[in-house]
Amino acid sequence: MTGSNGYRTKLHSLALTIAVVAFLPVAQGAETVRVAKTINVIWALTPVDVGVQQGIFAHEGLDVQITTVAGDPKVIQGIVGGSFDIALASGTSMMFAIKGAPVIGVAALNGAPRNFSLIVGPDSAIKSAADLKGKNLGTATLAGFPEFLARRVSVAQGWGPDAIHTIVTGDAQATMAAMRIGQTDGLIGATELGYSLEELHQGRIVVGMEKFVPRVHTHIVLASQDFLRDHADLTQRFLKGIFQSIAFMKANREQTIALTAPVLHMSPEVVARTYDYEISMMSNDGSFDPAAIDVLKDSFVDLGLLPTRPANDQLFTSRFVPVKF
Repeated sequence: MTGSNGYRTKLHSLALTIAVVAFLPVAQGAETVRVAKTINVIWALTPVDVGVQQGIFAHEGLDVQITTVAGDPKVIQGIVGGSFDIALASGTSMMFAIKGAPVIGVAALNGAPRNFSLIVGPDSAIKSAADLKGKNLGTATLAGFPEFLARRVSVAQGWGPDAIHTIVTGDAQATMAAMRIGQTDGLIGATELGYSLEELHQGRIVVGMEKFVPRVHTHIVLASQDFLRDHADLTQRFLKGIFQSIAFMKANREQTIALTAPVLHMSPEVVARTYDYEISMMSNDGSFDPAAIDVLKDSFVDLGLLPTRPANDQLFTSRFVPVKF
């Protein structure tokens, strides 16, 4: 995760710097950046919360205002409507640029989907992915990332892409309710949600989705093209803040758990398990992985969202990465 002794030393030094910065007030004249987070139970999106709480963005001269919405379509609606400048969204959200939305990816936030797992009821007969043929899994939105993951699991089992069925059930609460009443057999959802259900003896995790999609950008930083055109400097400073926050999180396990548990409204024990399982998926510098991008392009076609694979420059810009700080 930290690579070498040199990199660990760099993280430690950065953490000490950030610890001092955290006590600095927001500078007068700090410029506002309005940020949307998609889904309220995803720990991998909390670097923005950590950056605000620790004063990391303030040190960059930014007043970051965070809004959590329900799914990528709401993120795009907010950007189109002028409510958001930047979003932490799923990698598949870049597809909306091809549909005409004025958005573009500016950094890869994380990699393989360790934060998505197959979750079932506590007494479910499903013990492994091999038990999923013909089963119904709940999902928040149509043709979203969980549906893509379900199709990849089905293909990996040798059944073709359509042997596992997905049913749109709504947000996390509605999806869990659908599983409890037997409307679905389970869900592909947030790993941390699965840990919470295990803690309450209301569900259990069967398998993590990174085993089926080892290279993909599960989440990215998405920017309004208007904001990018008019405020490239703010975009760059925001990205510096995000990846400094990730560096802080990697160097400060216990403090990160204490900071992020209230954000997710989850117990410290659940967040500790989440940290240990998911921290390795977070990017150090926002660089895009060509193989991960290829997987996303395939998903757009597989889900029937696009007729052909788009070009890279239609989805993202590498202008700001790798992020240096």
